Amino acid sequence: MTAKNLSTVATDLIECYGNTAKNVIDAYRVGGERIVTVLEQRWNTAFKQSRSQLTKDVAQNATAAQLAFSVYYSKGLSQTTKGAESVVSQLVKLAEAGVERVAANASLFEEKTGLNTLNTLAEVTKPGAVVLSQLAAKVEEKSAALASKIAGDTNTTASIKRTSAFSQRRAAKAA
Repeated sequence: MTAKNLSTVATDLIECYGNTAKNVIDAYRVGGERIVTVLEQRWNTAFKQSRSQLTKDVAQNATAAQLAFSVYYSKGLSQTTKGAESVVSQLVKLAEAGVERVAANASLFEEKTGLNTLNTLAEVTKPGAVVLSQLAAKVEEKSAALASKIAGDTNTTASIKRTSAFSQRRAAKAA
């Protein structure tokens, strides 16, 4: 077991957390879309009941206002969830790059000094990191199931496990 093995576990853990965050964002987006639908249905019902009491201009203004609120809410929801997903993606990339650099520098440090302290620390730490990574994978799986359940059959954006940037670079170096 080397520091690189521990870094692989850490990278997988970071990836799981990122996917879980994206699943929560998906659930938030779908929930917000459902709120818009329910509010529009309630508006339409209330508007039909009171339309006969409103003048033509007031009815047109009310319809235009309702449409504007709905559009702004939907656009805001879309922009905030896209922004949140972008932030999560960037944080995952930065964290994975940080883990990769720490692992590379730890190996260089051991080569230069001849000490294996960091490797020993990695060996001792790895079993706990593996358990934590397995737990995070279960949380990710449950969050994906929850996001899919909230979305119903229409949502296909539940996170799929992807190959991390660290794993891709390692595979490229091996080839």
